Amino acid sequence: MAREVAAAEARRFGRAAGMLSAGIGSAGLLTYVYFALASHNLDRTSYGEVVVLWSAAFVTISVLFRPVEQLLSRTIAEHQAQGQPVGQPLRVAATIQLTLAAAFGLAAVALRGPLQDDLLSGKESLYWILVTAVLAFAASFYARGFLAGSRRFVLYGALLLAESTVRMSFALAVAVGIASGQTAVALGIVAAPVLSLMVVPLAFAGRAMRDRRATARPRTAIQSEFSLAHGSGFAAAVLLIMVSEQTLLNAGPLLVRGSEGAAAAGFIFNVLMIARAPLVLFQAVATSLLPHLTRLRSSAATGDTEAFRLSIRITIAAIAGFAAIVGLVVLIAGPELMQAAFGKKFSYDRAGLLIVTVGMGFYLASGTLNQAALARGQVRRAAASWVAAALAFLVWNLVPIMDEFRRVEVGFAGAAALLCGLLYLLYRSPHVRPEDVVAPGSPQELEAQLAAADEVS
Repeated sequence: MAREVAAAEARRFGRAAGMLSAGIGSAGLLTYVYFALASHNLDRTSYGEVVVLWSAAFVTISVLFRPVEQLLSRTIAEHQAQGQPVGQPLRVAATIQLTLAAAFGLAAVALRGPLQDDLLSGKESLYWILVTAVLAFAASFYARGFLAGSRRFVLYGALLLAESTVRMSFALAVAVGIASGQTAVALGIVAAPVLSLMVVPLAFAGRAMRDRRATARPRTAIQSEFSLAHGSGFAAAVLLIMVSEQTLLNAGPLLVRGSEGAAAAGFIFNVLMIARAPLVLFQAVATSLLPHLTRLRSSAATGDTEAFRLSIRITIAAIAGFAAIVGLVVLIAGPELMQAAFGKKFSYDRAGLLIVTVGMGFYLASGTLNQAALARGQVRRAAASWVAAALAFLVWNLVPIMDEFRRVEVGFAGAAALLCGLLYLLYRSPHVRPEDVVAPGSPQELEAQLAAADEVS
């Protein structure tokens, strides 16, 4: 009987993961379309300024607001699993998120000069879009945390899909002539989180009834005081992984902007799309891989240890084959395909595209090994590997050798290879901390899944 219940739970979780994967994959594809349309319809400098705006916004929200999203998702899942009301976690998380948003608002006003003049080329409209977008994402990430913790994956995917659709529609409006100019395209970055929140009333519908039912049940030890420190070890490690991920994928355009200007930032952003775009395809694997590995790791059945290793080997072999095919395509027609995707405003270097393609292969393999580390309870050591790779990338880009573009390209590929090597060494040395072991269907498993998926969305 217990085995049947577990199997039913696994099927339910698999269906939910599939719906989440579809929503996030579609969102990632629409984000790609947004930048393709923007690149085709804006001049080099205007497009580069939109890229800088995007990169600055997402680095900021990753540092400020994703910790609360992860903490909220975990704590709500724990409370609901124990039949406890979630009102207290919602209130405390809202207080934390509002405090962080207010702190950002004050800092943005105090630093308006450097932000507007140095980062955003003196564009007042882009400055206000940046400030408003970051504040709007505070609400969006709060909603994501609630939906994830409640395991309402359909609504979670709908929120991401609505956000990406709204953002893409602004670039599409410029492409078809309904609107024009940089501001119209950039407005999609702030309109997306604002309008996507229309799904939130559906999320909170019925919560009061569930809380009343939960209150009637006996309280358990889970009803301890909730704070940002609650469960902070695992959450902090996942946060470090996310921030390092943002550094590898978004710091390049910002570094190039500082030395070569906005147009150059747009160019290197497009080149790094070779690494970003496959994440959409990899998402279906990433979403399902962690629960699969977690269940194998937790099972005492004969052969599950070998099945764990085989799953990793097969996934990495598939990634290697995919990277080889992409490399061949890039070698034959890489520059031409990039111009078809993003317009003919930039001339792409075949060698640079191949370097980033190699980095993409290492990066996707790192994602697989990272899921294995999380399933084995090696989250802190995995986070250390990510931080080391991110720091190496930043330090490399401060060394005055090569031109700016080649430094970012080689730096990304090198950092991805370093990350892959460190995570492989970790995979070969499975020393675990019991408190970091991810249990099947646990809030930690959910938290790690969402972290792995966040970059695509």
